[in-house]
Formats: sequence, C-alpha cells, structure tokens
Amino acid sequence: MLLGVNIDHIAVLREARKVADPDPLDALGICKRAGADQITIHLREDRRHMQDSDAKNILELSTLPVNLECAIEPSMIDIACELRPHRVTLVPEKREEVTTEGGLAVVGEQPRLKEAIKRLQKEEIEVSLFIDPTLDAVKASLDLGVEWIEFHTGKYANIYAMLYSNLGKTHHSIPELELSRKILKQMLGDELCNLRLLSCDAMEHGLRVAAGHGLNMQNVKDIVEIETIEELNIGQSIIARSVYVGLEQAILDMKAKLIR
Repeated sequence: MLLGVNIDHIAVLREARKVADPDPLDALGICKRAGADQITIHLREDRRHMQDSDAKNILELSTLPVNLECAIEPSMIDIACELRPHRVTLVPEKREEVTTEGGLAVVGEQPRLKEAIKRLQKEEIEVSLFIDPTLDAVKASLDLGVEWIEFHTGKYANIYAMLYSNLGKTHHSIPELELSRKILKQMLGDELCNLRLLSCDAMEHGLRVAAGHGLNMQNVKDIVEIETIEELNIGQSIIARSVYVGLEQAILDMKAKLIR
C-alpha cells in the first residue's frame, strides 16, 4: 500500500509561534529516505498553515510526487494550474473547522466541480475527489471523470477512538458516539464493510482508491486489509509521533503497518 505523508502539521507548528521554523521544506528529504511514496499538502483558502511560498517551494524541489489538496474555488484552481502538481485532491473547506470535517458534497457541486476538473485535467494534472464513503458520492465521482477518489475515514477513526482509546473520558469526547461497546463494535464493523464494498465497486469501474483522515498506528490495520484501497494519506498522527521518535522513524513505523 502506498503512503502519502501529509506535512501540513509541520507548518501548523511554525504558524503557532509565527516564526520561520520548523520549515516543511526540510521534511522532503526525510520523507523520501523513509520510503514515503508521495508528499501531500493542503493549501487552504485561509492559509492557516501552508503558505503559497511553501507550496511553490515544495512543488519545485520535491523529488516525490506531490498531491495538492485544495478547495474548488476558482482562485485555488488558478494556483493549482500554475503549480501543476502530480495530483490535485479537491476537498471541502469551512473557515471555522479545526480539520476537514467530511467529504465533498459531490452531488450538489457538480457544475463547479466539472469546471475545476476540466481546467486541471487540461494541465495534465490527475484529479482526486475527497468524498464520504457513500454510493451516491462514488457514482457522482465516476460521472465527473476523475482518476481518483479518496475516502474520508473520519467516521471510522472516531468510532475506533471511542471504542479502543480513552477519548471518551476526555474533553474531546464525541457525544453522539458515547454508546455501549457492543454498539460501537457493530458500527465499526459496518463502517469497514462499507469501505470495503465501495472501494471494490469504485475500482471495478476504473477509479483508483485512496483513503485518509484520522488514521494512526492503532487503527490503520483494518484499512490496510482492504486490498482495493491502494493508497493512504496520513499526516497528523505521523507528525505527532515524530515528536517522540523523529520524523524518519515515524514514517518507517507507519510504512511497516502498511505491509499486507
């Protein structure tokens, strides 16, 4: 299974102190040495972490393919077309959100998506849509003619955390998931089954399938076993682990988990 390492959270640390360090650019060589298959970055409209200069420098200097996540706003598509990354993953954005809370509303955004996809593919950029794992979203993605979809695994990760970690005992507990262990186990199984069925269906219709959001060393194992998902994009948990073991070791540890 391929691993895209999202290095946004290096920029999050930098912006927290409004200084020039740490520089996400310094991570490129480490990611390659540790066996990452792709660099993933998210250039948000509010520029809360990655800046335009970061994206430009990373695109110019990375020897690994770069997956640029961005919103479908025309100004962001302008930047993507100018930078010409290997792939653009179109994602939803809300200014007030802490992190991406769900997949694109693919069905409701078809006209805008068609225009964005047309512009990107004209520049020979692969296009992926970051979607919730639903049949309607997969069908809409097929109709839009993209090369990739990436399933938002936040629901799976949240259920797993409430079931197998101490999240439910902290101030970050998820109220709607404060359920019995029996119910959470059933929900987790249902979500895995859903991801397996939809990724198989997508692949059979010619889409390449990635997944990401909330994945970590503990919960990634069952996702890895879904053979029709060929790539994971993981960021926060790798950068968080790097505080203790270093970035190279954190990536190596995650790569070891991705062996089927």
